[in-house]
Amino acid sequence: MAELVPKRQKGGALRGLAFVIALGFAGMAFTGSPSLAQGADPSLQPRQAPLGILVLDQEQLYSQSLYGIRLTQELEAAGQALATENREIEALLTAEELRLTNERATMEADAFRALADEFDARVEDIRSAQESKARSLTQQADQGRQRFFDLAFPILIELLEDQNAGAILDNRVVILSPDSADITPQAIARINETLGAGGDAPLLDLGVLAQPVPRAADPNDP
Repeated sequence: MAELVPKRQKGGALRGLAFVIALGFAGMAFTGSPSLAQGADPSLQPRQAPLGILVLDQEQLYSQSLYGIRLTQELEAAGQALATENREIEALLTAEELRLTNERATMEADAFRALADEFDARVEDIRSAQESKARSLTQQADQGRQRFFDLAFPILIELLEDQNAGAILDNRVVILSPDSADITPQAIARINETLGAGGDAPLLDLGVLAQPVPRAADPNDP
């Protein structure tokens, strides 16, 4: 639910959501208690807010927008590329380990130990490098999603104003609402019209996948 609130500080999402709820329900106190309102000075009676409440499915907004679909596709392609690279590296390391094991009987103990230590250190370097790539993709996924909602926020504000509503609530915090209150389809259409698929440039920085991997020896090399 943090996406609708353009605050980045810790705890800002909850405060922002509370503000949105308060904005939507401001002025509705006591309106359901006619006995308290009857006979009171009209100038002192609370006014019921004329603005309504809209409902939004943020997950659907992201996953069904052109921008979100493209970002998801880029992430899936990058993840598959990284998985393929990991399998290739694993095959090379497994073959190298087997070769070292077979050569152990013909080598001096100190010489074998030196090769084994070098191999273990290289395996750790490779694992660290590949885990760093995976973390980078995860961070880019989070950043890409947040960027989408940052761009969508002013569009949602326009939709809020066009509907003359007082608040947009995430559908996960709404217990009951009419279907007409759900603006997700309209929001997707307007965001697609404004943002499209995000332009011609890649939405992800795939340079991280091109970073060299510490050497994994090819058993076919002399």
